[in-house]
Amino acid sequence: MIYGFRCLTSILILKTKRETMKKLIFVLTGLMMAAVMTNAQTTTNTPPVKKIEVTASAEMEITPDEIYFNISLREYYKTKTSKVDISTLEAQLQKAVLAAGIAKENFTIENVYGYNGVQWWKKKKVTEDFMARKQYRLKLADLKKINGILAGVDEEGIESVNIASFGHSNMTEFRKQVKINALKAARAKAEYLVIAADEKLDGVLEIQEIPTDNYGDVRPMMAQMNTFARAAGDAVPESDIDVKTIKIRGEMRVVYKIK
Repeated sequence: MIYGFRCLTSILILKTKRETMKKLIFVLTGLMMAAVMTNAQTTTNTPPVKKIEVTASAEMEITPDEIYFNISLREYYKTKTSKVDISTLEAQLQKAVLAAGIAKENFTIENVYGYNGVQWWKKKKVTEDFMARKQYRLKLADLKKINGILAGVDEEGIESVNIASFGHSNMTEFRKQVKINALKAARAKAEYLVIAADEKLDGVLEIQEIPTDNYGDVRPMMAQMNTFARAAGDAVPESDIDVKTIKIRGEMRVVYKIK
């Protein structure tokens, strides 16, 4: 009798649990459906964000104050038996650099090389000695000084002179400023466009910097350098020819919210 009562009790408890679980599942399902419907209704009722996207650019031209020259000197024979060696030429160049007020650290040796006097196309030795060459790197803040410096060196010993590169000591700040100017231009552009549409701006949604080639047109603009066209012993005046200005460009894309 007791065993039968226990079995009946267990059956009733199990049935009650099943009914409770069914009710719980029903309630949860209802809550989930309500949440989905509410979310769908909220999404449907949310108005789209009104916005305007503009791009703008700014440019700045600056004169380089860091000009790097490559100057190559070479040994040569003044007569059949009298050679002007590289140490003499180097001393002349170094003296001229110091006289121009150039700091010692701005005058360095870039390369050392030479040849043995053999004409390769004839396989014939022209001189008996090894003819040394040296290339120097000279940093100038003012291009006008170069003529005076080269005038202090034996012109026969100067093999070549060229501008290796140039820039500006304050380039980072110039780059920053041109980007700020581009952002200001974007703001002004967006403002007059939304005013024309009888609207107002309401903050920034997105800012993107567009990469630009800031060094696409910075080649030196040198009409001539009459360094070597001089009479013996005459002083050469500083050149008044300048390098072409460096053009820095910044471009920005900005998305503004409209009220």
